[in-house]
Amino acid sequence: MHTKPVRLHITTLGCSKNIFDSERLAAALGHRYATSHSTDLEPADIVILNTCGFIDRAKRESVEAILSYAEAKRRGEIQRLYVVGCLVARDKATLQAELPEIDGFYTHSEYDTLIQTLQGDLRRYLLGERTRIGYPHHAYLKISEGCDRKCSFCAIPLMRGRHVSRPMEDILAEAQTLISEGVKEISLIAQDLTFYGIDLYGKRRLGELLERLAALDGIGWIRLHYAYPAGFPKDILPILRDCPTICKYLDIPLQHISDRILRRMRRGLSRAKTEELIDSIRAAVPGIVLRSTFIVGFPGETEEDFEALLHFLETYRLERVGAFLYSHEEGTAAYGYGDDVPPRIKKRRYHELMSLQQRLSYEWNQTLIGRSLRVLVDERQGDQVIARTEYDAVEVDNLVYVSDPSQSLRPGDFAWVRVEDATEYDLWAKPL
Repeated sequence: MHTKPVRLHITTLGCSKNIFDSERLAAALGHRYATSHSTDLEPADIVILNTCGFIDRAKRESVEAILSYAEAKRRGEIQRLYVVGCLVARDKATLQAELPEIDGFYTHSEYDTLIQTLQGDLRRYLLGERTRIGYPHHAYLKISEGCDRKCSFCAIPLMRGRHVSRPMEDILAEAQTLISEGVKEISLIAQDLTFYGIDLYGKRRLGELLERLAALDGIGWIRLHYAYPAGFPKDILPILRDCPTICKYLDIPLQHISDRILRRMRRGLSRAKTEELIDSIRAAVPGIVLRSTFIVGFPGETEEDFEALLHFLETYRLERVGAFLYSHEEGTAAYGYGDDVPPRIKKRRYHELMSLQQRLSYEWNQTLIGRSLRVLVDERQGDQVIARTEYDAVEVDNLVYVSDPSQSLRPGDFAWVRVEDATEYDLWAKPL
């Protein structure tokens, strides 16, 4: 007799760290179930929902997804439903009390228990095996977990715990495996890349890790995400400058520029030190592109504070900028400040900031017209391919649309192109 395989789907909400975790769960469960995973809500016999609990909007999305899946279970479309991840780490007891129809809630530290509950292969999980989603030529590589920083607005330490570095040899071995699987671009992720190694080796060793990764045969690009600005390890700058496989790109969330707001945020640096850091980075690594994020509407933020932020952006012209409205998170130090900036003012400041950045991005993209750039092809659309430069992280930054009627370029190929046109966030180019 032939029995229909049990379908198991993993839905991942939130950031790249959650994607990494879901990939490990998928590898541990894939031998027993017909496993799929994505960022979409899809019915299956068994569903694992990996949630985000970072800010209010993300929590609402996670709760809505839980309720949607719970209703699908009531209709008989799902047999079992498990909820995991950051929202569970924050509110497990409440979720259990209010949603008894869910078959189980698991925090990050309990994934081994979930795997055993589902009779998966725990050994694969402990060895770090992954079944990746997204482009086959791109992979996230997590080098540490948790965070020791004390930012007043941030709930990540409540959900992910203290900073724990992975052993360097384990990271290098995983990178080598990814390369053997055809990965061309590795994005290094962590809550804070710059703290890497301090708990294992007694000092920061991000620079050594980068050098050893860059020396691996077959690597195309290495990209750095989430580098904390306070105490930034400047010893990595010559490595970024001199290693051709390390993208001239740095994701360094600054959050604000007003000294008063930075103190209330407990960021550990001032406006002057922030500006000095940016000047040092750009002087040491000519042509580097900086990505940053900022919070608008933080408790006590005045028009003067916000104007200082706009002036900073106009002056320093960061190439890649995102922003979000302050979210009043219970359990954080900032929760005691009171959420005193009205929502309409938060939204107005957000739109002002992003409108400014849209103009700055357009002006920078215009300088790229006529330049020759190396791109990595992600996908094909008819007679053109969609690609990215080393200045563009997957899913969050600019795209390059390359005319290719001969269809000679394939996803995963590197190619040189000449930029012929540009808008605020996209480039159009032809192959060289």
